[in-house]
Amino acid sequence: MAWNIVFEPVVPLLAIVLLALPGVAALLYAAWRGARGAPFRTAALAILVLAVLNPTIRQEDREAVPDIAAIVVDRSQSQDIGNRPGETDAALAMLQERLARTDGIETRIVPVASNPGDEEGTALFGALERALADVPRERIAGAIFITDGQVHDVPENAAALGFDAPVHALIIGRKGERDRRLHVVEAPRFGIVDEPMMLSFRVDETAAGDGVTGETATVSISVDGNPEMTVEAVIGERTDVSLALKHGGPNVIEIDVAEGPDELTMLNNRAVVVANGIRDRLRVLLVSGEPHPGERTWRNLLKADPSVDLVHFTILRPPEKQDGTPIGELSLIAFPTRELFDEKLDQFDLIIFDRYKRRGVLPLAYFLNIVDYVENGGAFLAASGPAFASPFSIYRTPLAAILPAQPSGETTIGGFRPQITGIGARHPVTAGLPGGESDPPAWGRWFRTIDVEVGQGRIVMETPDARPLMVLDHAGKGRIAQLLSDHIWLWSRGYEGGGPQAELLRRLAHWLMKEPDLEEEKLSAAVQGETLTIERRTMDNTAMPARVASPSGAVSEVALEETAPGRFAASVPARELGLYRISQGDLNVVAAAGPLNPREFADVRATDKHMQPIVQATGGGIWWAGADAAGTPGIRTVRPGHDAAGDTWLGLRRNEKYLVHAVHQSPLLVGPLALILILGTLALAWWREGR
Repeated sequence: MAWNIVFEPVVPLLAIVLLALPGVAALLYAAWRGARGAPFRTAALAILVLAVLNPTIRQEDREAVPDIAAIVVDRSQSQDIGNRPGETDAALAMLQERLARTDGIETRIVPVASNPGDEEGTALFGALERALADVPRERIAGAIFITDGQVHDVPENAAALGFDAPVHALIIGRKGERDRRLHVVEAPRFGIVDEPMMLSFRVDETAAGDGVTGETATVSISVDGNPEMTVEAVIGERTDVSLALKHGGPNVIEIDVAEGPDELTMLNNRAVVVANGIRDRLRVLLVSGEPHPGERTWRNLLKADPSVDLVHFTILRPPEKQDGTPIGELSLIAFPTRELFDEKLDQFDLIIFDRYKRRGVLPLAYFLNIVDYVENGGAFLAASGPAFASPFSIYRTPLAAILPAQPSGETTIGGFRPQITGIGARHPVTAGLPGGESDPPAWGRWFRTIDVEVGQGRIVMETPDARPLMVLDHAGKGRIAQLLSDHIWLWSRGYEGGGPQAELLRRLAHWLMKEPDLEEEKLSAAVQGETLTIERRTMDNTAMPARVASPSGAVSEVALEETAPGRFAASVPARELGLYRISQGDLNVVAAAGPLNPREFADVRATDKHMQPIVQATGGGIWWAGADAAGTPGIRTVRPGHDAAGDTWLGLRRNEKYLVHAVHQSPLLVGPLALILILGTLALAWWREGR
């Protein structure tokens, strides 16, 4: 409850002044003339002015409201190092206990954890602003930060805070901590497969506030989880290394520096770079044994891909053809067999024999070269026609050593719709082909197939009566495919609705050339938000659990569930920033949560330099909390304008705000009383002047 006197004029103040001026002038004249009633007339005028001002006694029923103090607790991953979690908890408990004994202060605890999708590091002031968004600025008593000092959103000045109250900081950690850190100086985002690319990094180490230089540290570099090289890097100096990407698409390059003395954490001893591998050009050799309707299908498919250099030959005039035409008058180009199959064979990424048959064009020695080419990592596709079942079949050459299907000598004629086999439903070349999900498939018919016996390899497509149509196999380091019908071109012409000819042949060609996305056995992982998704493609019917190593080193096993034939997947939380390593048998993959090289781990040493400017600008203080929270200061309330920090105490502003529940008013000079007083003083003035 509070009392005070207020004035509530019945007319505007300007009107009161204008009306009083003539009276004041008259009184001054009377006083100059020495009129004996002037004092009483002055009193009458004063009473009149006071009555018009309407003095009132006001009584307010007030309720004091507490001031708000925020304790911002840094729970980012850099605060999980060593004893920091325990020290943070101890300091928080001590502050809460002391604030509970301080009258008029309401405490808000604001925990701030790391966000895997945030590249801005530890944002404590943003969290403080959100926590105090519903609090009037004049009720804020101050803010106390419990942190290691690695704060990345400190305002530039006190005005940017949005409130006028002290900011204090309790630093968790030790002065002069030592840590070794890895920084990527320069890393290309793209690189040509099998071509050298430069990667630059620097190893930094700090001891007792001074940079360590001249010493060396062991740095290991791996690509997609496979060790690539080890180098000795001079601490504090730039190190350049050259390495080559092994495949197209994303290549995850990990750079790890060995643990240093008195290391705080290994989390910032690792950096990750993702470089996309680009194939310079894919060179394909297409040899058509004779002109036929499907020949242009292969040519159009390969020419449509801008990354493919196609060399195409069609044999129009075999050596045994004798028609008497002089050689000098022929416009045909001689088939450069020696150049293609002896000198430059290893320069091709894929060789396609389209309805090729033995006609004396290629000596047997060149077929042996093709076998060696495949076993050393090349790719060979045989698109067979009726000649494959004849005595002129390429199976009657050294190619028989690598071809998985042997012709029986028969050719079957009759309409049928190609079907995907059970193995084909799991194989990346044929799995999920458009139209293949229905029974029978929603595709046009073919009318010829070459009968074969499959001794090895995988049959991924077949006829309704189980005759093989497409067989895939591995030979040494290379790959083999056999297409046992020459009617796939009917799909490209739209016969009976056509079929997924372009997609099927594109997948087939890229599988042969070892496109990573078309591997039969593939493990992949990605982080979206705070969820790690693991996917496994396999030709088996089951998949073993995946082993997941988190950035902090914790290891767990995750069971995978089948989502489609040959497809298994699982999702697990990914709340830590950094690199997750997933392995399953011989397969390894890595996935990054948040930025590849989080700002959170750029420097994890405890420091007061980031908080110092804003603390000084607001009149607050900084204390090193210590191992047992002994450094936690006491708490006082201070008035605005007074010191808000001492050696052993921190101050919170006492704003003395309140809520008014009721107001009672009583006028001091009511109308009748004012009239009596005015008339009385005037009567005294007349009486005095009449004597």
